[in-house]
Amino acid sequence: MFGFGWMELLLVLVIVLIVFGAGKLPQLGEGLGKAIKGFKKSVHEPEPQLEAQAGSMQAIPAAPTVAGASVGATTPQETSTGKG
Repeated sequence: MFGFGWMELLLVLVIVLIVFGAGKLPQLGEGLGKAIKGFKKSVHEPEPQLEAQAGSMQAIPAAPTVAGASVGATTPQETSTGKG
């Protein structure tokens, strides 16, 4: 349904040729090939850095919270020094 036929691909190639010129096409092809190759490599290989970091990370204790406290609540010091 949404596939590209040979006419659409030819039209895209002509537009790319007009925009970038014939001299830049080999460089564009090389860059695109390297990008696709790197993407495939990253998809198929797990990242060892993330696994090593996950194993070496220590749990950080959460800060103690006061039950019923809300964000922006005043403290006793703030209420005693206020006017009025």
